[in-house]
Amino acid sequence: MKSVTSEQIKNRILFENPWLEPPNKIQSFYLKFRQRTYLNLLYPLVKDTKTKRAIVLMGPRRVGKTVLIHHVINKLLTDGIKPKQICYISVDHPIFTGLSLEQLINYFTQVAKIDMSADTFWVLFDEIQYRNGWELHLKKIVDSYPNIKCLASGSAAAALKLKSIESGAGRFTDFLLPPLTFHEYLFLQDMQDIVTVNSSDEGESKFYTHDIDLLNQRFLHYINFGGYPEVIFSPEIQADPVRFIKNDIIDKVLLRDLPSLYGIQDIQELNHLFTTLAFNTANEVSLESISQGSGLAKNTIKRYIEYLEAAFLIKCVHRVDDNSRRFRRANFFKVYLTNPSIRAALFEPVTFNDGELGDLVETAIFSQWFHSLSANIYYARWHNGEVDIVNLQKKNQKVSWAVETKFTDRAYTHPKSELKSLFHYCEINECVDALVTTKTISKKVKIDKLRIEYIPASLYCYLLGYNIVRAKANFSDTREQRESWQKPLF
Repeated sequence: MKSVTSEQIKNRILFENPWLEPPNKIQSFYLKFRQRTYLNLLYPLVKDTKTKRAIVLMGPRRVGKTVLIHHVINKLLTDGIKPKQICYISVDHPIFTGLSLEQLINYFTQVAKIDMSADTFWVLFDEIQYRNGWELHLKKIVDSYPNIKCLASGSAAAALKLKSIESGAGRFTDFLLPPLTFHEYLFLQDMQDIVTVNSSDEGESKFYTHDIDLLNQRFLHYINFGGYPEVIFSPEIQADPVRFIKNDIIDKVLLRDLPSLYGIQDIQELNHLFTTLAFNTANEVSLESISQGSGLAKNTIKRYIEYLEAAFLIKCVHRVDDNSRRFRRANFFKVYLTNPSIRAALFEPVTFNDGELGDLVETAIFSQWFHSLSANIYYARWHNGEVDIVNLQKKNQKVSWAVETKFTDRAYTHPKSELKSLFHYCEINECVDALVTTKTISKKVKIDKLRIEYIPASLYCYLLGYNIVRAKANFSDTREQRESWQKPLF
């Protein structure tokens, strides 16, 4: 039986690292993609050779991790790093089967003719979850070779996160690449001119749109197809999102990405639960109602939900009462898809006339908040009222602001009837600032003691994505400064 030779391995490494030979550039395929805004957040971590930690780049499937890695490589080359100091290895390629991470690096040093123990260089492992014991091998490299800066990416998000926490304490820095924000969606399509952003000298930004109808049309497209870079540029995929998003993203997460780590044996049960939660995105559920509907034990449901959250498919948001007190037993909670386009792939795209659109608008807004560094977000619900989003200060649990998400202008024309719960909640909690999303209206009003900012939901989604990434970029600022970037009022 023939075996893979050393020359074949070296040839594959040379193929994956074309910058080692003239013209010393990455493949043109990757250059045709616009850079995600997350590049500016990841690159400083990669460039930093003083901090002896490996970066673990994780995120859902198909959000652009491999493209982002090649944009990092291109930026390193542009910044004057020598080509032979940059190593990229797609760990999942069959030719590398059975080789440790250290052996792969050693092959690269032979190809690049550098000293593994002396020369400073960067190693970028793609799809690292396909190497058994990757976390131990990566930790060994960090400890043994201070001259090597490592980045490892993978799509088996739940497994990566678990292993990173277990074995990488003090050695790994986790970096999450989420699905696209609405800001990134417009940016990648070169349509950000729909929104005008004016920044003052104090750092405050004000957002306007000259064409709310066009912005809403793009927002609806984002809700149906906007989470994944490949989808927004492909009419073929949009015509059949089930084939791409469900089969290539969701099913692989549920069936292949090591659910057994969380004690999950029955994949059909997990799949059924996820489908049920996806259909009910933005709605309140309870362990009791799920258990009665599915026949599953509550502890089993908790374990399944834990896995789905770790796989970045859903996010649970907990409930407070009208006095902003958390319940001792979190029996009721809301579940949101981390990107609304998942629902369109599982069921069907929505139109402006569909009753489900309100839930998906709320899901889209919450999906922006999931990018946040420190958002302390809840929803408030009591026997005869509800407020969709409330922010509690971490130091004293007092209410900073409240948001009511709607995709209609009725809340502006009939505030007392449409916003009864919001007025009640803000009065009890002495909250003077609230934001209400609309379909088209942008206004600031004061009703009784409450200052209300009316803003189209599409514009609000844009400013959240813009400000939250901006807050991450300013991570050296104080907590108060960072949280001010994230404040929804403007």
